[in-house]
Amino acid sequence: MSLSIKEIQAPIAAEMDAFEGKFRQFMKTKVMLLDTIMNYIVQRKGKQLRPMFVFLSAGVFGKITEETYRGAALIELLHTATLVHDDVVDDSNYRRGFFSVNALWKNKIAVLVGDYLLSKGLLLSIDHGDFEMLKIVSTAVREMSEGELLQIEKARKLDITEDIYFEIIRQKTATLIAACCAAGMSSAGANAETVEKARLFGEKVGIAFQIKDDLFDYGDAEIGKPLGIDIKEKKMTLPLIYALNQADWSTKRHVINTIKNDSENPKKVAEVIDFVKKSGGLQYATEVMQNIVREALAILESFPESIYRTSLAGLVQFTIERAK
Repeated sequence: MSLSIKEIQAPIAAEMDAFEGKFRQFMKTKVMLLDTIMNYIVQRKGKQLRPMFVFLSAGVFGKITEETYRGAALIELLHTATLVHDDVVDDSNYRRGFFSVNALWKNKIAVLVGDYLLSKGLLLSIDHGDFEMLKIVSTAVREMSEGELLQIEKARKLDITEDIYFEIIRQKTATLIAACCAAGMSSAGANAETVEKARLFGEKVGIAFQIKDDLFDYGDAEIGKPLGIDIKEKKMTLPLIYALNQADWSTKRHVINTIKNDSENPKKVAEVIDFVKKSGGLQYATEVMQNIVREALAILESFPESIYRTSLAGLVQFTIERAK
């Protein structure tokens, strides 16, 4: 039986409460407009999965420190900066069901807010000498940018192989969860080998997390409402890549042409969704996701048993069983 978010958070409930107050302090500024925007961002936080990965990873090693709080804050600051910039790039007016920063304050201010968040994160680490932490998270931000650009490059030709797909999602999504786990272990005083093991665990969780997102796009009684957003945005996801690999040359050409030229047509998008389902794409992606989760949990089980390890395993299950 899967754990609820409240049960997963139980070993770090006090730390998560304390983190909220500390994070608000980290976001403080003397510029009234900026302070208003910071408050708006903080009040619309999501499930806070990333700080949970940081605190639970530190707990698994045995010690949650002040550096753990700074590591969690650094990741949230840099991640929030990338989201604010992403909304500008995508011309998106909503984030988690609320108006995005660029929708309320326009693009120029949103870009400057993203830059401000980025600098706050960097200074938070530099001011406290958390250079190893800064290296872990800065590497993740670089990889996220590279992954996004690789996806844009490949979307033009729709020639993504499974290998390239995994490289894109490793960089775009998995690298940040990997950084959370590595940062948590590093903040607790773990050696380089242990930090790398935690990073690899997080990377596998992140890859499974993204495959779950891919599955949402196709809809199912167990997965959710069919959306087809990835198809409309010409993103090649694992279920689609698998389905195309199983198809004959003429079917493959027809589907790719449909995605290139008719991705705004709901009827045509529905046809692509149907093609992927009939080709076994959802089943294949689900099996791959479950195998990667098993690999992640095998790494986790190499750490000593504790309430933190149990919660971290629960958090892994939550990421792949979530309804949205």
